[in-house]
Amino acid sequence: MSALSLVPRPLYEEVAERLRQRIFARELEPGSWIDEMRLAEEYGISRTPLREALKVLATEGLVTMKVRRGAYVTEVNEKDLADVYHLLSLMESDAAAEVAKRASPADLKELEQLHRDLTQAEGDREQFFAINERFHVRLLELADNRWRMQMVADLRKVMKLNRHNSLLKAGRVQDSLHEHQALMDALVARNPDLAGQRMREHFANGLEAAS
Repeated sequence: MSALSLVPRPLYEEVAERLRQRIFARELEPGSWIDEMRLAEEYGISRTPLREALKVLATEGLVTMKVRRGAYVTEVNEKDLADVYHLLSLMESDAAAEVAKRASPADLKELEQLHRDLTQAEGDREQFFAINERFHVRLLELADNRWRMQMVADLRKVMKLNRHNSLLKAGRVQDSLHEHQALMDALVARNPDLAGQRMREHFANGLEAAS
């Protein structure tokens, strides 16, 4: 039996992940110019892997490349946000309907536990975001369509550019929890149409809060 050979992760991918997390954490603000020379010095690398990393982030929509001006952290305007929420609503409502039809009792118990964890994280915004994302990702995994998962993953990266604004509206966390509970009720009831409807309502309310 031949030994498994582990291929090292390319440097530009590691740099892209570092920059991605700094963008999500607002260390690199939307609309800000990305100082390539300073970052290359900070990371102790040449500008070549840094530029490759920026190309990756550009394909994800997190960075905007401007001719003769360099790279900027993408600013999400109202239309961008509405477009992203619209597509997420379409794909995740379809996934919710699929899960209502085909999920096993164990699958539903797993989603119910994630919902309980989400409720317990009500007072911690960062934890709330993390568990909320795990809930949505798990639901997509259970729906078992890798192409949809890939598209949703890219869209959610763009949504994260604006995500902190979505919970600033008074009562939004509590409303989101109620929406998740309504979705869980529809899933447990094995009602695909209602599950899809509840997910669409969830995204419509999220967009209103984020705008």
